[in-house]
Amino acid sequence: MKSTISKPLDFVSQPNLRKFLVSNSDSFLTNPKSPIQNHRGLPMRILHLLNDIRELGNGIINVAVDLACLQAKAGYEVAVASAGGEYEALLAQYGVRHFHLNQQRRPLNLFRAVNCYCQIIQSFQPAIVHAHMMTGIVLAKYGQTKYPYALVSTVHNEFQRSAVLMGLADRVIAVSRAVARSMVQRGIPGAKIRVVCNGTLNSPRDRFSAAASLPPVSLQRPAITTVAGMYQRKGIAELIAAFEQVTLTIPKAHLYLVGNGPDRPKFMAQAQRTAVADRIHFEGFQPQPVRYLQATDVFVLASHQEPFGLVLSEARAARCAIVASQVDGIPEALDSGEAGLLVPPGHIERLANTISQLLSDPGLLDAWKSRSHQNLEWTQVSRMHQETLAVYQELKLIVCTQ
Repeated sequence: MKSTISKPLDFVSQPNLRKFLVSNSDSFLTNPKSPIQNHRGLPMRILHLLNDIRELGNGIINVAVDLACLQAKAGYEVAVASAGGEYEALLAQYGVRHFHLNQQRRPLNLFRAVNCYCQIIQSFQPAIVHAHMMTGIVLAKYGQTKYPYALVSTVHNEFQRSAVLMGLADRVIAVSRAVARSMVQRGIPGAKIRVVCNGTLNSPRDRFSAAASLPPVSLQRPAITTVAGMYQRKGIAELIAAFEQVTLTIPKAHLYLVGNGPDRPKFMAQAQRTAVADRIHFEGFQPQPVRYLQATDVFVLASHQEPFGLVLSEARAARCAIVASQVDGIPEALDSGEAGLLVPPGHIERLANTISQLLSDPGLLDAWKSRSHQNLEWTQVSRMHQETLAVYQELKLIVCTQ
């Protein structure tokens, strides 16, 4: 029997809902000087939970750091609890407090983490706790039995089995409509899910990186680039195989793989077995991958699973022609194929043919570069920040009991 579950609310495609929130929320969307307040008239306190805040290209960390910085800039009292990392300096610049919280999943440490988390809650007294990772949501749900705060979670990697735990929150933010549909299918009530698509352009992190002002890297052309973690699910093996086919018609092409991960040795061994190993470049992690995007001809994201794909917005801003998998949240990030060419995930021949067509036709390549750069307003990090505040605003009745 088919279950009847409420449809998730979607801030991107629900202009009437956004209009209602703007007109009934103390101008919190349009006036950053008027943040949501508690019953004492003080700015609401927001605590973000993360495993760490290292600068390693992790999209979950990047989104959370962006939100924390913009919320503090808008006048909220904001803190992050994590094991720490390079982004502590950026958070401090924005006035975001950092609490050290080791959430390693070892039995003895978990007991310590619970105790440490409770001490953080007693000290900071947040009205909203926003959990971005699995251990954090469990800690926060336990803490909610002892302390009066509203709990929000963001589902990033919904393909993980443990992602269902994010449904413990009072409101569940899905980073794409595809993620929202998947969570509903897994039993999370649609009435508590809100779609807030990732935004990354004009991020506070851009100004933090020392490489931000550096020019584009010098790539051998024509250049094909991906920016992704070196994981099997990112389709790196298929991209290497497709590139070998591309070189049959575009013999001067080069492939640049930007990113690190546990499967990198496997991919490097695969590349060495090809006849074009000297034209496959493993660039490792780069703090400013936009320098590669600005220099490339075709950007490829060949993922098997991809909740959204933050890098697609960056590739669009850099005017890349884009080829990506038609899977999960990728079509949403590419305006349903208007801003990039979509191919079936895992289909090596289709991927190779699509890349080859672009590189063999300068007019077609230029056309797709232009198309990728259109309709970028919604990819701004400020839009994500505002819509996240709208989710907090829904919980204001809970907040005001603090």
